[in-house]
Amino acid sequence: MYESYWQLTGRPFENTSDTRFYYPAEPHQGALLKLRYAVENRRGAALLAGAAGLGKSMIVHALLRQLSETYWPRVHVVFPQMPPDQLLSYLSESLSETNRDDVMTIAQSIRSLERTLAENVAAGRHAVVVIDEAQDLADAATLETIRLLLNFEHRAETAFTMLLVGQPSLLPVLERTPELDERLAVKCLLRRMTVDESVSYVHHRLKAAGVERELFEPAALETVHHLSQGVPRQINRLCDLALLIGFAEERDAIGPEQIEAIAEELTATVPE
Repeated sequence: MYESYWQLTGRPFENTSDTRFYYPAEPHQGALLKLRYAVENRRGAALLAGAAGLGKSMIVHALLRQLSETYWPRVHVVFPQMPPDQLLSYLSESLSETNRDDVMTIAQSIRSLERTLAENVAAGRHAVVVIDEAQDLADAATLETIRLLLNFEHRAETAFTMLLVGQPSLLPVLERTPELDERLAVKCLLRRMTVDESVSYVHHRLKAAGVERELFEPAALETVHHLSQGVPRQINRLCDLALLIGFAEERDAIGPEQIEAIAEELTATVPE
């Protein structure tokens, strides 16, 4: 709606994992490099943890985009609240890139996984399995299944790397499962962005959308950081609405008063 007014080639503040808008802030780039190290050195597992909205999904998508075709197949589990038999069946299907109408038994899934992973390693490939929302893996049986999956090897070579991605509540879950915690080659803990990182983040996304000039006054960007507390998802939300309001009011740039008004509206409650 507002793209032509601001001379944008796209919407710069969509809350999606479009890696064109990936900004290498220090915490994000550090996590990306550690995860890439874990995969490319064929480690068994790695952890990426951070509060909601800090950019975990963007980091994972940036990682998968950077990896060569050697690291294939890639499985992204976005609903991990499955009992062990369903999880094994899902992974077996996904890694072998086949479709079944029924859920395999645990024994069938294990045989299928062993065969698929052995063939994959023999072909010189290394699979990547991403478990999203891993903090929901509180079931002891499922956690034990994941631990046992990490034992899959072919000719003494790790068959795949598992990336556990979740919120900070995942950490105590892993602490209660030391056998799994000890298998994590790296642990990446995301923090919120500093004010300088937040400002650069906004500039980067605008530039990626085709705009070089300043659409936000410096004071507006400081206000964005303060009200968002350096959380990328909240920055996107404020900036997206600010560009919409600026378009509606035919402004040349966004000032701090627009950001404050938007934040007040977003936190408003329904009057009794």
